[in-house]
Amino acid sequence: MITIYHNPRCRKSREGLQLIENSGKDFAIIKYLDEQFSEIQLKKVISLLEISPLELVRKNEPIWKSDFKGKTLSDEAIISAMVNHPKLIERPIVINGKKAVVGRPPEQILEII
Repeated sequence: MITIYHNPRCRKSREGLQLIENSGKDFAIIKYLDEQFSEIQLKKVISLLEISPLELVRKNEPIWKSDFKGKTLSDEAIISAMVNHPKLIERPIVINGKKAVVGRPPEQILEII
């Protein structure tokens, strides 16, 4: 089953969802701004993505710039920031089994579906 962590207000996320819909495969949508990640869930996603927590941060978000930019933060602190401020999480995230990608650009989703 394919899962997309989706923000309907994001153009790239909408494009990613369209690619999944066009695939004809079963999928689930999680609107992660409404159904927020727990720290355990986010750690699992980061592990599947095979990236560091910092690589999943949207560094142009105002909350990042005002509260976190330029500070030395542990991975735990970065994960905590994303859990508390889900707008900081890059989107969309698509998971298919043990594979995951951030759909930026959305075409990267095609690699795992």
